[in-house]
Amino acid sequence: MIEFVLDGRSRVATYMQLVVQVKQALRVGLLRPDDQLPKVRDVAEALAINPNTVLKAYRELVLEGLAEGRPGVGTFVTGTLAGPSLGHQAQLRDELVAWLERAETAGMSPDDIAALIETTIRGTRVPHDLS
Repeated sequence: MIEFVLDGRSRVATYMQLVVQVKQALRVGLLRPDDQLPKVRDVAEALAINPNTVLKAYRELVLEGLAEGRPGVGTFVTGTLAGPSLGHQAQLRDELVAWLERAETAGMSPDDIAALIETTIRGTRVPHDLS
């Protein structure tokens, strides 16, 4: 099950941070169709946010065709964003973890790492959109 994390420094609205995290989990196969999203009340309590914020995020996912609410039961994943690269992701993730460890050993902060990755993606953008 997905565990949400909020970035208080982000300019992205709280509900949209939740939406983005669900989409990321769908892309990497951590969430699949028929998986249940955490209960609204549980997310709101864990993150100390208003339950309406979680409901707004879940409604956005429903509107995008990625989830559906089942009255009295919860919200379930109905779509996927995982592409054909899913089978290669485990190996790539292992390589990325090793690279992140080297970057940390080299003295890079999380912000330094994020900046390097984002600028590299922008600078080497392939013809199809990676967003």
